[in-house]
Amino acid sequence: MSFIIRDIRALLHLTQGAIGRLAEDYVEGRLEIEGDLHDLMATAPALLPHDPTPEAAGWLLRHANRARRTIWERTHHSRARDAAQIQHHYDISDDFYALWLDPLRVYSCAYFSAPKMSLAEAQQAKLDHICTKLMLRSGERFLDVGAGWGALLLWAAEYYGVAATGVTLSRNQHAYVSRLIEQKGLQGRVKILLQDYRDVDESAPFDKIASVGMCEHVGRPNLPVYFAKMRRLLRPGGLMMNHSITAGNVDAPEVDGGMGDFIDRYIFPGGQLVHVSVMLDEMARGNLEPVDAECLRPHYARTLWHWADALETHLDDAYRVLGTDAEKITRAYRMYLAGSAMGFERGWTSLYQILASRPVASTETATHSTGRIANARSDYPFNRSYMYARDAESRR
Repeated sequence: MSFIIRDIRALLHLTQGAIGRLAEDYVEGRLEIEGDLHDLMATAPALLPHDPTPEAAGWLLRHANRARRTIWERTHHSRARDAAQIQHHYDISDDFYALWLDPLRVYSCAYFSAPKMSLAEAQQAKLDHICTKLMLRSGERFLDVGAGWGALLLWAAEYYGVAATGVTLSRNQHAYVSRLIEQKGLQGRVKILLQDYRDVDESAPFDKIASVGMCEHVGRPNLPVYFAKMRRLLRPGGLMMNHSITAGNVDAPEVDGGMGDFIDRYIFPGGQLVHVSVMLDEMARGNLEPVDAECLRPHYARTLWHWADALETHLDDAYRVLGTDAEKITRAYRMYLAGSAMGFERGWTSLYQILASRPVASTETATHSTGRIANARSDYPFNRSYMYARDAESRR
Protein backbone atom coordinates (compact mmCIF):
# COMPACT_ATOMS: atom_id res chain seq x y z
CA MET A 1 0.00 0.00 0.00
CA SER A 2 1.44 3.36 -1.01
CA PHE A 3 0.37 7.01 -1.32
CA ILE A 4 1.41 9.45 -4.04
CA ILE A 5 1.02 13.03 -2.80
CA ARG A 6 0.05 15.52 -5.51
CA ASP A 7 -1.00 18.44 -3.27
CA ILE A 8 0.36 19.79 0.01
CA ARG A 9 -3.13 19.58 1.52
CA ALA A 10 -3.05 15.80 1.24
CA LEU A 11 0.28 15.70 3.07
CA LEU A 12 -1.18 17.86 5.84
CA HIS A 13 -4.21 15.58 6.18
CA LEU A 14 -1.92 12.54 6.27
CA THR A 15 0.12 13.97 9.14
CA GLN A 16 -3.11 14.89 10.98
CA GLY A 17 -4.57 11.41 10.55
CA ALA A 18 -7.69 12.94 8.97
CA ILE A 19 -8.65 9.87 6.97
CA GLY A 20 -11.94 11.34 5.78
CA ARG A 21 -10.03 14.30 4.36
CA LEU A 22 -7.59 11.89 2.71
CA ALA A 23 -10.53 10.15 1.04
CA GLU A 24 -11.63 13.56 -0.24
CA ASP A 25 -8.10 14.23 -1.49
CA TYR A 26 -8.23 10.93 -3.40
CA VAL A 27 -11.56 11.80 -5.01
CA GLU A 28 -10.31 15.25 -6.03
CA GLY A 29 -7.01 13.91 -7.43
CA ARG A 30 -4.77 15.45 -4.78
CA LEU A 31 -3.72 11.98 -3.67
CA GLU A 32 -3.22 8.64 -5.43
CA ILE A 33 -3.64 5.37 -3.55
CA GLU A 34 -2.00 2.22 -4.86
CA GLY A 35 -2.68 -1.23 -3.52
CA ASP A 36 -5.50 -3.41 -2.23
CA LEU A 37 -8.43 -1.72 -0.46
CA HIS A 38 -8.49 -4.41 2.21
CA ASP A 39 -4.88 -3.57 3.08
CA LEU A 40 -5.69 0.15 3.06
CA MET A 41 -8.58 -0.24 5.50
CA ALA A 42 -6.54 -2.50 7.74
CA THR A 43 -3.88 0.21 8.12
CA ALA A 44 -6.04 3.38 7.98
CA PRO A 45 -7.09 3.35 11.67
CA ALA A 46 -3.43 3.49 12.68
CA LEU A 47 -3.26 6.96 11.13
CA LEU A 48 -5.89 8.29 13.52
CA PRO A 49 -4.53 10.24 16.50
CA HIS A 50 -7.42 9.09 18.72
CA ASP A 51 -10.64 7.06 18.80
CA PRO A 52 -12.92 8.79 16.23
CA THR A 53 -16.21 7.98 17.96
CA PRO A 54 -16.28 9.76 21.37
CA GLU A 55 -17.65 13.26 21.54
CA ALA A 56 -15.06 16.03 21.58
CA ALA A 57 -13.44 16.78 24.92
CA GLY A 58 -14.00 20.18 26.48
CA TRP A 59 -17.26 21.88 27.33
CA LEU A 60 -16.93 24.68 24.77
CA LEU A 61 -16.05 22.41 21.84
CA ARG A 62 -18.82 19.94 22.67
CA HIS A 63 -21.45 22.66 22.77
CA ALA A 64 -20.10 24.31 19.62
CA ASN A 65 -20.35 20.98 17.77
CA ARG A 66 -23.87 20.38 19.08
CA ALA A 67 -24.96 23.87 18.02
CA ARG A 68 -23.47 23.35 14.56
CA ARG A 69 -25.27 20.00 14.21
CA THR A 70 -28.58 21.51 15.34
CA ILE A 71 -28.38 24.31 12.77
CA TRP A 72 -27.40 21.83 10.05
CA GLU A 73 -30.19 19.41 10.99
CA ARG A 74 -32.93 22.03 10.86
CA THR A 75 -31.99 23.27 7.39
CA HIS A 76 -31.48 19.96 5.57
CA HIS A 77 -34.86 18.22 5.60
CA SER A 78 -37.56 20.10 3.74
CA ARG A 79 -39.56 17.98 1.31
CA ALA A 80 -37.85 19.55 -1.70
CA ARG A 81 -34.39 19.18 -0.22
CA ASP A 82 -34.97 15.57 0.84
CA ALA A 83 -36.10 14.72 -2.70
CA ALA A 84 -33.05 16.40 -4.21
CA GLN A 85 -30.71 14.63 -1.78
CA ILE A 86 -32.21 11.21 -2.47
CA GLN A 87 -32.02 11.75 -6.22
CA HIS A 88 -28.40 12.92 -5.89
CA HIS A 89 -27.47 9.51 -4.52
CA TYR A 90 -29.85 6.97 -6.01
CA ASP A 91 -30.30 8.44 -9.48
CA ILE A 92 -26.69 8.65 -10.63
CA SER A 93 -27.08 5.47 -12.74
CA ASP A 94 -29.07 2.26 -12.32
CA ASP A 95 -26.44 0.49 -14.42
CA PHE A 96 -23.72 1.57 -12.01
CA TYR A 97 -25.48 0.04 -9.00
CA ALA A 98 -26.20 -3.12 -10.97
CA LEU A 99 -22.44 -3.66 -11.33
CA TRP A 100 -21.93 -4.36 -7.64
CA LEU A 101 -25.29 -5.14 -6.04
CA ASP A 102 -26.91 -8.59 -6.10
CA PRO A 103 -29.34 -9.47 -8.94
CA LEU A 104 -32.33 -8.17 -6.91
CA ARG A 105 -30.50 -4.86 -6.30
CA VAL A 106 -30.95 -4.97 -2.54
CA TYR A 107 -29.07 -1.90 -1.30
CA SER A 108 -29.05 -2.63 2.43
CA CYS A 109 -27.45 -4.99 4.92
CA ALA A 110 -27.69 -8.68 4.00
CA TYR A 111 -28.37 -11.47 6.51
CA PHE A 112 -25.74 -14.22 6.45
CA SER A 113 -27.76 -16.82 8.34
CA ALA A 114 -25.43 -19.60 7.13
CA PRO A 115 -21.61 -19.38 7.04
CA LYS A 116 -20.96 -19.89 3.31
CA MET A 117 -23.80 -17.87 1.83
CA SER A 118 -23.25 -15.84 -1.31
CA LEU A 119 -24.35 -12.22 -1.26
CA ALA A 120 -27.42 -13.06 -3.37
CA GLU A 121 -28.43 -15.83 -0.95
CA ALA A 122 -27.86 -13.59 2.08
CA GLN A 123 -29.98 -10.81 0.59
CA GLN A 124 -32.83 -13.24 -0.04
CA ALA A 125 -32.41 -14.48 3.54
CA LYS A 126 -32.70 -10.85 4.72
CA LEU A 127 -35.92 -10.33 2.76
CA ASP A 128 -37.36 -13.49 4.31
CA HIS A 129 -36.10 -12.48 7.74
CA ILE A 130 -37.98 -9.17 7.58
CA CYS A 131 -41.15 -10.73 6.19
CA THR A 132 -41.01 -13.40 8.90
CA LYS A 133 -40.49 -10.91 11.71
CA LEU A 134 -43.46 -8.93 10.44
CA MET A 135 -45.56 -12.12 10.32
CA LEU A 136 -46.84 -11.19 6.86
CA ARG A 137 -50.05 -12.95 5.91
CA SER A 138 -51.77 -13.32 2.56
CA GLY A 139 -54.16 -10.47 1.90
CA GLU A 140 -52.60 -8.02 4.36
CA ARG A 141 -51.84 -4.46 3.34
CA PHE A 142 -48.06 -3.93 3.46
CA LEU A 143 -46.17 -0.63 3.14
CA ASP A 144 -42.47 -0.44 2.22
CA VAL A 145 -41.15 3.05 3.02
CA GLY A 146 -38.06 3.79 0.94
CA ALA A 147 -38.65 0.83 -1.37
CA GLY A 148 -35.41 1.11 -3.37
CA TRP A 149 -35.37 -1.07 -6.47
CA GLY A 150 -38.36 -3.00 -5.18
CA ALA A 151 -36.80 -6.21 -3.87
CA LEU A 152 -38.66 -6.36 -0.54
CA LEU A 153 -41.87 -4.97 -2.04
CA LEU A 154 -42.02 -7.66 -4.72
CA TRP A 155 -40.72 -10.44 -2.45
CA ALA A 156 -43.48 -9.78 0.06
CA ALA A 157 -46.13 -9.80 -2.68
CA GLU A 158 -44.87 -12.88 -4.51
CA TYR A 159 -43.95 -15.10 -1.56
CA TYR A 160 -46.26 -13.85 1.20
CA GLY A 161 -49.32 -12.82 -0.79
CA VAL A 162 -49.67 -9.28 0.56
CA ALA A 163 -51.10 -6.25 -1.19
CA ALA A 164 -47.93 -4.13 -1.29
CA THR A 165 -47.36 -0.40 -1.61
CA GLY A 166 -43.89 1.11 -1.94
CA VAL A 167 -42.76 4.70 -1.51
CA THR A 168 -39.62 6.29 -2.94
CA LEU A 169 -38.25 9.73 -3.78
CA SER A 170 -35.93 8.36 -6.47
CA ARG A 171 -37.24 8.88 -10.00
CA ASN A 172 -34.98 6.13 -11.36
CA GLN A 173 -36.14 3.62 -8.78
CA HIS A 174 -39.79 4.54 -9.29
CA ALA A 175 -39.49 3.93 -13.04
CA TYR A 176 -37.54 0.68 -12.53
CA VAL A 177 -40.01 -0.79 -10.02
CA SER A 178 -42.97 0.27 -12.15
CA ARG A 179 -41.52 -1.75 -15.04
CA LEU A 180 -40.96 -4.78 -12.79
CA ILE A 181 -44.54 -4.65 -11.52
CA GLU A 182 -45.82 -4.66 -15.08
CA GLN A 183 -43.44 -7.41 -16.21
CA LYS A 184 -44.52 -9.65 -13.34
CA GLY A 185 -48.20 -8.94 -13.86
CA LEU A 186 -48.63 -7.61 -10.33
CA GLN A 187 -50.47 -4.38 -11.16
CA GLY A 188 -53.47 -5.44 -9.08
CA ARG A 189 -51.47 -6.17 -5.91
CA VAL A 190 -48.37 -3.98 -6.00
CA LYS A 191 -47.88 -0.26 -6.56
CA ILE A 192 -44.96 2.12 -6.20
CA LEU A 193 -45.46 5.80 -5.36
CA LEU A 194 -43.06 8.67 -6.08
CA GLN A 195 -43.86 10.40 -2.82
CA ASP A 196 -42.47 11.75 0.45
CA TYR A 197 -43.25 9.51 3.41
CA ARG A 198 -44.90 12.49 5.10
CA ASP A 199 -47.52 12.59 2.34
CA VAL A 200 -48.63 8.94 2.31
CA ASP A 201 -52.42 8.60 2.57
CA GLU A 202 -53.56 7.69 6.09
CA SER A 203 -57.21 6.95 5.29
CA ALA A 204 -56.69 3.16 5.08
CA PRO A 205 -54.03 2.06 7.62
CA PHE A 206 -51.62 -0.74 6.75
CA ASP A 207 -51.36 -4.07 8.57
CA LYS A 208 -47.56 -4.11 8.39
CA ILE A 209 -44.85 -1.55 7.56
CA ALA A 210 -41.16 -1.95 6.72
CA SER A 211 -38.65 0.88 6.56
CA VAL A 212 -35.27 -0.42 5.39
CA GLY A 213 -32.33 1.96 5.08
CA MET A 214 -34.64 4.97 4.95
CA CYS A 215 -34.60 6.31 8.52
CA GLU A 216 -31.00 7.51 8.06
CA HIS A 217 -32.32 10.14 5.62
CA VAL A 218 -34.99 11.50 7.99
CA GLY A 219 -32.77 13.63 10.25
CA ARG A 220 -32.84 13.62 14.03
CA PRO A 221 -35.21 16.62 14.41
CA ASN A 222 -37.72 14.81 12.19
CA LEU A 223 -37.68 11.48 14.03
CA PRO A 224 -40.77 12.44 16.09
CA VAL A 225 -42.56 13.37 12.85
CA TYR A 226 -41.40 10.13 11.22
CA PHE A 227 -42.50 7.76 13.99
CA ALA A 228 -45.78 9.63 14.54
CA LYS A 229 -46.49 9.22 10.83
CA MET A 230 -45.63 5.51 10.93
CA ARG A 231 -48.02 5.03 13.84
CA ARG A 232 -50.86 6.76 12.01
CA LEU A 233 -50.21 4.62 8.94
CA LEU A 234 -50.30 1.41 11.00
CA ARG A 235 -53.54 -0.21 12.12
CA PRO A 236 -53.99 -0.93 15.85
CA GLY A 237 -52.19 -4.18 16.61
CA GLY A 238 -50.06 -3.98 13.48
CA LEU A 239 -46.27 -4.32 13.27
CA MET A 240 -43.51 -2.09 11.92
CA MET A 241 -39.91 -3.06 11.10
CA ASN A 242 -37.35 -0.24 11.26
CA HIS A 243 -34.03 -1.42 9.76
CA SER A 244 -31.41 1.33 9.87
CA ILE A 245 -27.77 2.23 10.36
CA THR A 246 -27.04 3.71 13.78
CA ALA A 247 -24.18 5.65 15.35
CA GLY A 248 -21.65 3.69 17.37
CA ASN A 249 -21.38 6.27 20.14
CA VAL A 250 -24.20 7.41 22.39
CA ASP A 251 -23.26 11.10 22.37
CA ALA A 252 -21.45 11.66 19.07
CA PRO A 253 -23.50 10.87 15.92
CA GLU A 254 -20.60 11.73 13.60
CA VAL A 255 -17.34 9.83 13.23
CA ASP A 256 -14.37 12.18 13.56
CA GLY A 257 -11.48 12.57 11.15
CA GLY A 258 -13.65 14.11 8.43
CA MET A 259 -15.35 10.79 7.66
CA GLY A 260 -18.88 12.10 8.25
CA ASP A 261 -18.20 15.17 6.13
CA PHE A 262 -16.93 12.95 3.30
CA ILE A 263 -20.13 10.87 3.31
CA ASP A 264 -22.28 13.99 3.39
CA ARG A 265 -20.46 15.66 0.52
CA TYR A 266 -19.96 12.77 -1.88
CA ILE A 267 -22.42 10.01 -1.00
CA PHE A 268 -25.45 10.75 1.21
CA PRO A 269 -26.10 14.49 1.48
CA GLY A 270 -28.42 15.16 4.39
CA GLY A 271 -27.97 11.72 5.94
CA GLN A 272 -27.71 11.53 9.71
CA LEU A 273 -27.22 8.73 12.21
CA VAL A 274 -28.38 8.45 15.81
CA HIS A 275 -27.49 5.87 18.44
CA VAL A 276 -29.89 2.94 18.80
CA SER A 277 -30.87 4.25 22.24
CA VAL A 278 -32.11 7.46 20.59
CA MET A 279 -33.99 5.43 18.00
CA LEU A 280 -35.73 3.39 20.70
CA ASP A 281 -36.53 6.50 22.71
CA GLU A 282 -38.06 8.32 19.73
CA MET A 283 -40.01 5.24 18.72
CA ALA A 284 -41.48 4.87 22.21
CA ARG A 285 -42.30 8.58 22.38
CA GLY A 286 -44.17 8.08 19.10
CA ASN A 287 -46.41 5.56 20.90
CA LEU A 288 -44.92 2.56 19.15
CA GLU A 289 -43.90 -0.33 21.41
CA PRO A 290 -40.46 -1.82 20.57
CA VAL A 291 -40.91 -5.59 20.88
CA ASP A 292 -37.68 -6.96 19.36
CA ALA A 293 -34.26 -5.55 18.47
CA GLU A 294 -31.44 -7.31 16.61
CA CYS A 295 -27.97 -5.98 15.87
CA LEU A 296 -26.62 -6.91 12.41
CA ARG A 297 -23.39 -4.89 12.55
CA PRO A 298 -20.97 -7.63 11.34
CA HIS A 299 -23.45 -8.65 8.66
CA TYR A 300 -23.20 -5.15 7.20
CA ALA A 301 -19.40 -5.21 7.26
CA ARG A 302 -19.50 -8.43 5.23
CA THR A 303 -22.16 -7.00 2.87
CA LEU A 304 -20.08 -3.89 2.23
CA TRP A 305 -16.97 -5.90 1.44
CA HIS A 306 -18.99 -7.90 -1.09
CA TRP A 307 -20.05 -4.62 -2.72
CA ALA A 308 -16.56 -3.11 -2.57
CA ASP A 309 -14.94 -6.20 -4.09
CA ALA A 310 -17.57 -6.36 -6.85
CA LEU A 311 -16.99 -2.71 -7.75
CA GLU A 312 -13.22 -3.33 -7.89
CA THR A 313 -13.76 -5.99 -10.56
CA HIS A 314 -15.93 -3.64 -12.64
CA LEU A 315 -14.03 -0.35 -12.54
CA ASP A 316 -13.79 -0.06 -16.33
CA ASP A 317 -17.52 -0.73 -16.63
CA ALA A 318 -18.21 1.91 -13.97
CA TYR A 319 -16.30 4.54 -15.94
CA ARG A 320 -18.28 3.55 -19.04
CA VAL A 321 -21.80 3.74 -17.56
CA LEU A 322 -21.31 6.84 -15.41
CA GLY A 323 -20.31 9.24 -18.16
CA THR A 324 -19.69 12.75 -16.79
CA ASP A 325 -17.61 12.78 -13.59
CA ALA A 326 -17.20 9.00 -13.83
CA GLU A 327 -13.74 8.96 -12.28
CA LYS A 328 -14.69 11.18 -9.35
CA ILE A 329 -17.88 9.20 -8.61
CA THR A 330 -16.07 5.86 -8.86
CA ARG A 331 -13.27 7.03 -6.58
CA ALA A 332 -15.83 8.28 -4.04
CA TYR A 333 -17.67 4.96 -3.99
CA ARG A 334 -14.45 2.96 -3.68
CA MET A 335 -13.62 4.90 -0.51
CA TYR A 336 -17.21 4.88 0.76
CA LEU A 337 -17.81 1.13 0.42
CA ALA A 338 -14.45 -0.02 1.79
CA GLY A 339 -14.35 2.70 4.47
CA SER A 340 -17.87 1.87 5.61
CA ALA A 341 -16.96 -1.81 5.85
CA MET A 342 -14.08 -0.83 8.13
CA GLY A 343 -16.38 1.37 10.21
CA PHE A 344 -18.83 -1.47 10.82
CA GLU A 345 -15.99 -3.89 11.61
CA ARG A 346 -14.70 -1.53 14.29
CA GLY A 347 -18.08 -0.58 15.72
CA TRP A 348 -17.87 3.05 14.68
CA THR A 349 -21.27 2.49 13.11
CA SER A 350 -23.84 -0.24 13.62
CA LEU A 351 -27.15 -1.49 12.26
CA TYR A 352 -30.32 -2.54 14.05
CA GLN A 353 -33.58 -4.11 13.07
CA ILE A 354 -36.19 -2.90 15.54
CA LEU A 355 -39.62 -4.49 15.43
CA ALA A 356 -42.39 -2.41 16.97
CA SER A 357 -46.14 -2.62 17.34
CA ARG A 358 -48.94 -0.11 17.56
CA PRO A 359 -50.61 -1.46 20.71
CA VAL A 360 -54.37 -1.62 20.65
CA ALA A 361 -56.21 0.61 23.10
CA SER A 362 -58.26 -0.94 25.85
CA THR A 363 -61.39 -0.54 23.69
CA GLU A 364 -59.81 -2.11 20.58
CA THR A 365 -58.93 -5.62 19.47
CA ALA A 366 -55.97 -6.63 17.32
CA THR A 367 -57.11 -7.70 13.84
CA HIS A 368 -55.05 -10.89 13.95
CA SER A 369 -54.88 -11.76 17.63
CA THR A 370 -52.24 -14.45 18.18
CA GLY A 371 -53.99 -15.99 21.14
CA ARG A 372 -50.62 -17.11 22.52
CA ILE A 373 -50.34 -14.79 25.48
CA ALA A 374 -52.79 -12.63 27.38
CA ASN A 375 -52.67 -8.85 26.96
CA ALA A 376 -50.36 -8.92 23.94
CA ARG A 377 -52.28 -5.93 22.48
CA SER A 378 -50.79 -6.60 19.03
CA ASP A 379 -50.00 -9.32 16.49
CA TYR A 380 -46.64 -9.94 18.15
CA PRO A 381 -46.62 -13.26 20.07
CA PHE A 382 -43.95 -12.10 22.58
CA ASN A 383 -41.60 -14.97 21.84
CA ARG A 384 -39.19 -15.59 18.98
CA SER A 385 -40.12 -19.18 18.19
CA TYR A 386 -41.84 -18.24 14.92
CA MET A 387 -38.68 -16.44 13.74
CA TYR A 388 -36.39 -19.34 14.60
CA ALA A 389 -38.63 -21.84 12.86
CA ARG A 390 -38.49 -19.86 9.63
CA ASP A 391 -34.71 -19.36 9.84
CA ALA A 392 -34.19 -23.09 10.40
CA GLU A 393 -36.34 -23.85 7.35
CA SER A 394 -34.40 -21.40 5.16
CA ARG A 395 -31.08 -23.05 6.05
CA ARG A 396 -32.16 -26.54 4.96
